[in-house]
Amino acid sequence: MLSKKQQRLRRSRQTRIRIATQGVARLMVNRTNLHIYASVISGDGTKVIATASTAEADVRKSLGAVGKGGNTAAAQIIGTRIAEKAKAAGVDKVAFDRSGFAYHGRVKTLADAARAAGLQF
Repeated sequence: MLSKKQQRLRRSRQTRIRIATQGVARLMVNRTNLHIYASVISGDGTKVIATASTAEADVRKSLGAVGKGGNTAAAQIIGTRIAEKAKAAGVDKVAFDRSGFAYHGRVKTLADAARAAGLQF
């Protein structure tokens, strides 16, 4: 029997294989209880183009109290930041890689914020 983490990693592998065949940059999302992380990775998977997370010092300052990185408000900020950084690096079209997490809550909020800030996927 697979553990919860093994199930998630299995789902993420299938998604990454499909995205790799497309050859476009991917917006990878990872979440923990305390933080949410987003990275834009080049189409060939060799280079990280942009990153944003609630662990960054200036984001933590804007969120206020400790432990506020694990909510949808924080996810919205990260979605907007990653879209701005990706567009500044010349990437405006990405494939969304949710890393096996359910498209719900913080993951969905981050994706919606990135779309609203002009990233296409």
